[in-house]
Amino acid sequence: MLAVILKKTTKILASNRITKIKRKPAGFSLKPIAVILGVVGLALTIYIGYRTSISDRKLFSVSLLALFAGLLFESFRVSDKWKNVIYIFVGAYFFSLLNFFPGKHEKIYNFENHIETWPYFFIIFFTLVFAIINKDKVTAKLSEGITLLLSLSLIYWTIDYGFTNYQNWFAITILTIIFILSAFSILNALTNIQLSRTTRLILSVWSTIIMFAFATDNIIAVFSNQDIESSKYLSQGLYIGLQYFFLGISAVYIMQNYMLLVAFLPDKSGNYLNDLKENKKDHIARYSDKQVFIGNSLFCILYAGLIYGLNYKYQVLPRNTMIWFVFLTFPLILQLIDLINGRKNYS
Repeated sequence: MLAVILKKTTKILASNRITKIKRKPAGFSLKPIAVILGVVGLALTIYIGYRTSISDRKLFSVSLLALFAGLLFESFRVSDKWKNVIYIFVGAYFFSLLNFFPGKHEKIYNFENHIETWPYFFIIFFTLVFAIINKDKVTAKLSEGITLLLSLSLIYWTIDYGFTNYQNWFAITILTIIFILSAFSILNALTNIQLSRTTRLILSVWSTIIMFAFATDNIIAVFSNQDIESSKYLSQGLYIGLQYFFLGISAVYIMQNYMLLVAFLPDKSGNYLNDLKENKKDHIARYSDKQVFIGNSLFCILYAGLIYGLNYKYQVLPRNTMIWFVFLTFPLILQLIDLINGRKNYS
């Protein structure tokens, strides 16, 4: 149900059709409405705080505060105007209060249950609106090299998870698709095959699927941790807090990838073909048409294969941590190599 709401909201906000706003009648002002909404929102906020303070259940956690901190940190970093972030924050806050309305199939209303889900509704609506407004800034730019690294990481992720041990038809089908598309991305990175619009579309969609799969797995892993308050050692609490903080930083990018994928799903609006056409343009536009240096591709395969192989054998780090370690270190190593080569050229 939530996915349907997000899809419809995304289409409404991201629509390229600009509706002209009619001139407001003389004497009309939104200020009284804003004041009323503000008073109602403030009263409900105070009541939420009161119910939280007298409840025996733990309704908030420091971990969520760390996630909010990461979300706001990245939002202020990406946005040109801090006022826009505040406007989105206030709008998402008031919109998230709709979470306290009784559900359609909710027979017994429990206010504490709604308090527990409230922060997640706020995060979803904030990231959705922010990702749409800052679409060009949060949409990851892709290339053959990035898709190659993602494909190699997915192969390791699949093997380390033990998916290759399943023998049912569904697992075999998924593994076959992974093999074909990963082989396609490796082939493109190791050859000078022209990056046509169709090729860029396929590679972009494939990269988006991988990134969203990793993000989903990372969300599950982060929320599987104990709360910061429950940790026995300061170092353990800081480690958990950093995980939530970095998850908050990546939240807007996760939402953007979700939007790029959900746009392919059909709906009953009657504009599916137009929406599909626009989504294809977005995927093609964000994928570079420049060929990656084959030597760098070979080094990527060697580096990722060595690191992932050693970690698979000795289990030095959890698979999620190791994947992000490779994502972080490989570009830095390439930059260092380019810097050294550049100095040699000038010597």
